Amino acid sequence: MSIAKIYPLDASFDDAESVPESVSQSKRYRAFDKFSISEVAEKVKADFGRVDGVVHALANGPEVAKPLLQTSRAGYLSAVSSSAFSLVSIARHFAPLMTDGGAFVSLSYLAAERAVAGYGGGMSSAKAALESDTRTLAYELGRLAEYSSNEASDAALTKRPLRINCISAGPLASRAAKAIGGPSAGAATVDSRTFIEKAIDYSENNAPLRRRLVSDDVGSVAAFLLSDLSSGVTGCTLHVDNGLANMGLALDSASLQPPAEQ
Repeated sequence: MSIAKIYPLDASFDDAESVPESVSQSKRYRAFDKFSISEVAEKVKADFGRVDGVVHALANGPEVAKPLLQTSRAGYLSAVSSSAFSLVSIARHFAPLMTDGGAFVSLSYLAAERAVAGYGGGMSSAKAALESDTRTLAYELGRLAEYSSNEASDAALTKRPLRINCISAGPLASRAAKAIGGPSAGAATVDSRTFIEKAIDYSENNAPLRRRLVSDDVGSVAAFLLSDLSSGVTGCTLHVDNGLANMGLALDSASLQPPAEQ
């Protein structure tokens, strides 16, 4: 795969007007311009005209290492804004660029539907919102010819039906996952492993397929969902986790082991 161009993007901002001056003039952003979602969409349109597919593979929870009960309102809302509403905004601004049969794909995690200790800061709620929005967007993107709005900015929306799906990926030692940090909340003993290291070990011991999940597993399914091979699939959350989401018991739990001899 060759990368034609890289655009700076901060998915917390929909347009230039929503970027505070304190951000645009900060050291981190000063060297860049037009990094909001709508501005990047315009750049892509100018450079390439049309887009066949869009992968939403971003998330940010500034307080992800905190238990939900210790998460601030600002941290919670930031997680949902960056990790979930960004998909809605990207779909809105990139839909006019999509070709016939175009599709969106996003990435979620099991914490959207199950309690996963250590995945805090409102990120579980953000992933739940992402999956819920995928279902609603599937309807709206599939019925663009019928969907109407009074807003003039929506007039450019393509009238071709588009698809959108979500992948709930199992634990991968990605750069973002490694940033979650140390011991899970409520851990009874001190454990130096990071959250993702524990999650990977748990998956390998308890999933139906006892193998390590790799990025190609997720990438291959994303390629399928973006292709015409999945032309009848939309609004789905597909688990790519070696089957872990189907399990109801932790097979390596001490409760399931033979009792020690007296």
